[in-house]
Amino acid sequence: MKTKVFGIILFALTAAAIVLIPLRHGPGATQQPVVVQPTTLQPAMRTDAARIEVVFVLDTTGSMSGLIEAAKEKIWSIATSLAQAESSPEIRMGLVAFRDRGDAYVTRVTGLSSDLDSIYATLMDYQAAGGGDTPESVNQALHDAVHKIGWSDNQDTYQAVFLVGDAPPHMDYRDEPRYPQIVAEAKQHGIVINTIQAGAADATRREWQKITALGAGDYFQVDQSGNAVAIATPYDEKLATLSEQLDATRLYYGDAETRAEKEGKLAATRKLHSAASVESRARRATFNASDSGKANLIGEDELIEDVASGRVELDRIETEHLPAEIQAMAPAAAKALIAEKAERRRRLQAEIGRLSQQRSDYLKQKVEESGGAEASLDDRIYGAVREQAAAKGFKYDTDAPAY
Repeated sequence: MKTKVFGIILFALTAAAIVLIPLRHGPGATQQPVVVQPTTLQPAMRTDAARIEVVFVLDTTGSMSGLIEAAKEKIWSIATSLAQAESSPEIRMGLVAFRDRGDAYVTRVTGLSSDLDSIYATLMDYQAAGGGDTPESVNQALHDAVHKIGWSDNQDTYQAVFLVGDAPPHMDYRDEPRYPQIVAEAKQHGIVINTIQAGAADATRREWQKITALGAGDYFQVDQSGNAVAIATPYDEKLATLSEQLDATRLYYGDAETRAEKEGKLAATRKLHSAASVESRARRATFNASDSGKANLIGEDELIEDVASGRVELDRIETEHLPAEIQAMAPAAAKALIAEKAERRRRLQAEIGRLSQQRSDYLKQKVEESGGAEASLDDRIYGAVREQAAAKGFKYDTDAPAY
């Protein structure tokens, strides 16, 4: 009974969208409250894999609506681009949304995780609002990205921040650190700071370029819509459908706490299937079809994967730790169900992989026919990652990102 009560309490806390998490690199000199939205699931990092950790620091004030919508559409393509490295790295993403003092929030932080479904579910909720005066709380947002995001300590991990916005930082707030200090701290820990300017304001350009000069990163400018490649394909709807069917093959097991966490992940997946565009869901299917995407698709403590791979014996799992639909089954029936789901998963993954390749070929052809996309958000982010990650041993053989 106590275990069940604890699980219910934990799920309620997880579902409550806003909590505080501890700093990684020590306390910051700020009096502003920081709202932190953790992902509902933090799969353990694969110790045998290379890792890429990317945090987007996103201005969510009123003038940023176009770029916010572009981010919602392109996050899966960005993840797929990162996954194109030869080492099939584990991809972890985080998000810092920011506005300014006097707005609904100053910052909201979603910690780094390979559970990109939960990252995306959080991103879907952001709408452009607030602002008014030109400077924004850029310094606070950068501070939180460096200190409150949950960076790993592995020195071989490529770690980067992409600051995205159209307004310069408030340099008149005396009770918070300023970006020269923050960027120096990031550099000390091996975190590269990049800046993406939306629009063409001179004041923003000057500050963005100073930040990247200090942070050994890249600066580039896009228009307010983000200049992202947005091409629908004949394969999108089928990929979205197959992806939802693949998600339905997942069954999670464990104690009450673990199963509450997994329900959070499943809720995020249901949310994206009901609210995301067909194109975005097709991009997610393409990422999940990659070796790197397995951490997002499956995660840990997934019954079908663990039993089918031989890592776990069904007979050794406590009955109360099994999924509800399995608990009442006879052992033979449970094993038959798992085998059936494993085979269905295999077929779906093969079909998604085939269609994803056809979709990729179609998009590359369309981009080439249009004269290329060198100035797009897609290409600029991929180019920065490809060059910077080389210092950590990551090799990308393709010149083009995933679209």
